[in-house]
Amino acid sequence: MSSVRISDSGDLIVGGVTIKISEIEVKASTSGGPGGQHANRTLSRITLSFTPASSKAFTDPQLNHLATSSPAVIRVSVATHRSQAKNRSEALLRLGERIERGLRVPTRRRPTKATKGSSLRRLESKRIAGRHKAQRSRPRDDD
Repeated sequence: MSSVRISDSGDLIVGGVTIKISEIEVKASTSGGPGGQHANRTLSRITLSFTPASSKAFTDPQLNHLATSSPAVIRVSVATHRSQAKNRSEALLRLGERIERGLRVPTRRRPTKATKGSSLRRLESKRIAGRHKAQRSRPRDDD
């Protein structure tokens, strides 16, 4: 479940991190595509650009993890709605989800040992395969 939301002041809250809206560059442009004059004249597409390195919202370990798992500048563009406000809120949520994915630390895999039964089954299947392959060979003269 995503823990991304937008505060009343317009700031983006990702988990326990609050990113000020002033740290996010917001651009509006025409959405293009079909839609006639409305699509050609209305600045409804929203493009957000966020540079985590210049943000004061993250701790040093979080910044290091974001630097390795995300690009230097995270960009999100949304033009699905006719309304600029709806596109802005959806773009902020998508940006938050990308940041959340970048902050997520994957759990380390604990190597496991094969069970005795699985090892025996594997060896038996190898023996059977070897017998099948041996039967494919040409018969010897002494047989």
